[in-house]
Amino acid sequence: MPEQKPISSVNDFVVRFANVNGSGSASANEMFARSILRHGVPVSPRNIFPSNIQGLPTWYEVRVTEAGHLGARGGVDMMVAMNPQTWDKDVASIEPGGYLFYDSTKPMPTSKFRNDITVIGVPLTAITNSTYTDPRQRQLFKNIIYLGALSALLDMDPKLIEQLIGEQYKTKEKLLSSNVHALHLGRDWALKNLSCPIGLRVRKSDKVGDRIFIEGNSAAALGAVYGGATVCAWYPITPSSSLADAFTSHCKRLRHDPETGKAKYAIVQGEDELASIGIVIGASWNGARAFTATSGPGISLMTEFIGLSYFAEVPAVIMNVQRAGPSTGMPTRTQQCDIIACAYASHGDTKHVLLFPEDPTEAFEFAAHAFDLAERLQTVIFLMLALDIGMNHRLCRPLRWDDARQYDRGKIMTAEMLDEGRDFGRYL
Repeated sequence: MPEQKPISSVNDFVVRFANVNGSGSASANEMFARSILRHGVPVSPRNIFPSNIQGLPTWYEVRVTEAGHLGARGGVDMMVAMNPQTWDKDVASIEPGGYLFYDSTKPMPTSKFRNDITVIGVPLTAITNSTYTDPRQRQLFKNIIYLGALSALLDMDPKLIEQLIGEQYKTKEKLLSSNVHALHLGRDWALKNLSCPIGLRVRKSDKVGDRIFIEGNSAAALGAVYGGATVCAWYPITPSSSLADAFTSHCKRLRHDPETGKAKYAIVQGEDELASIGIVIGASWNGARAFTATSGPGISLMTEFIGLSYFAEVPAVIMNVQRAGPSTGMPTRTQQCDIIACAYASHGDTKHVLLFPEDPTEAFEFAAHAFDLAERLQTVIFLMLALDIGMNHRLCRPLRWDDARQYDRGKIMTAEMLDEGRDFGRYL
């Protein structure tokens, strides 16, 4: 028994998942966060991963907070320790009186535990191996099994999790039934062998309201679609790559001619950031609404083209999902570090327009507005995001769009106007 009294809290605690990179845990962890939302309880999740190119340990933290706080609280009330490499660090991060959930298939020496926390062992590997023979299935369903065990420990309604699984696999009946089965394997084992629930509990509430749960990068990409963007040229760089990926997904749903099925957009992965911004400016010069998604090191490489856009008065949009440090230094550390670099990009005599969304809703609104501003002002417009907004789900106001809205083309003149010899100064 722990020396410290176990933490007892309803709808106000922090769970952190420590996973092996590539284990397929992301889907299950996100489902955990979404299932708590279905209970009417706000959550604030965070992806935590190291600044390395190679795949190394990752963490996913869920702050359950009925008060609706968005920031990290600090401290961990329950650690789901699924990575032996980070075990010591993970155990040390648990608050006194907190809980350690781990795979107890292989016995752990008592020296690896603490006497001021509650240790909860579930033989996840043994349960998985006795049920599945395919190696990949064993790995993937282990994640759903621990989700099932957590649902029992935290007193969560399994029907709400089943509902989420049903929505995710609504067209794949075999996957739907197998995931529900895995969920109940873990839940049934916990109910039979453990004291459920523990001191941390999820109680149904009504604090979510009509808010939506969306990543900033996805919201900004959707804003680009509604803002009229037809060209995206980009080069992969964390944490902006998912923005271009999301734009691709949104365009596949929304930018195909309903009669012919023909794509009404172009998405180009350039050979580098210089090529990407060059494609954007070339597309804009030819009348398309175009943008690129990048991060700080990309801005450094694009500076010369940014100056061209400014002085030649060619509209363009750059969505900068900021990260700390130069080059590959700290690609997964969030920081609003590019403000001065973007505000005065080029070599003197430039002042650029920067838009600063506070959440995914504003990322959507500002992304759409950026294209109007670019054409109105005939220059490059920066949408300044960051990893915390871009790559994390946030609860925010629903995205709204006025279908009566007209694009602001600014000083753009039609061919007829040019043929008539009209002058910009008189017909703005």
